[in-house]
Amino acid sequence: MTRFTPAELEAARDRLVPDVIADGLGVLFCGINPGLMTAATGHHFARPGNRFWPVLHLSGFTPRLFRPAEQDELLSYGLGITNVVARATARADELAAEEYREGGRILAAKVERLRPRWLAVVGVTAYRAAFDERKAAVGPQKRTIGSCRVWVLPNPSGLNAHWTAATMAQEYGRLREAAGL
Repeated sequence: MTRFTPAELEAARDRLVPDVIADGLGVLFCGINPGLMTAATGHHFARPGNRFWPVLHLSGFTPRLFRPAEQDELLSYGLGITNVVARATARADELAAEEYREGGRILAAKVERLRPRWLAVVGVTAYRAAFDERKAAVGPQKRTIGSCRVWVLPNPSGLNAHWTAATMAQEYGRLREAAGL
């Protein structure tokens, strides 16, 4: 893995991380926003300790453990990645409430254009803030965006101690089964 100096990571705040998207995906995973490591590398969920890639594999979405640099291979499995907010930060708590709301509007427009079968928001707090759903919980939501169903997944950040990789994989697996993947 490439090592970055603190100055290099700080400079990454201004970089946009391209979505991994295509029309008609089975599941479009949606992170909160890029972390500085993700912005520096250009690869989603790149921070060591983030459990997204291991959980994706453990849940059966991928046949092997992918590295963040292999993110484009997800498209061949009907999977994609985007974010609620495009701006990179060291921590999600650096985001303002209006950034979440605006991100939710942009995300909804993206979903209407791309028409995935499922939108999977990884982080209940981000989902609540982006879509003004204060009582939302992990799992399938009543909300749809066009014909797209919505599922809220646990945040795979290593900071989320409430969920282990195994319990996250069970929840991600429930989505995989519902999506027929």
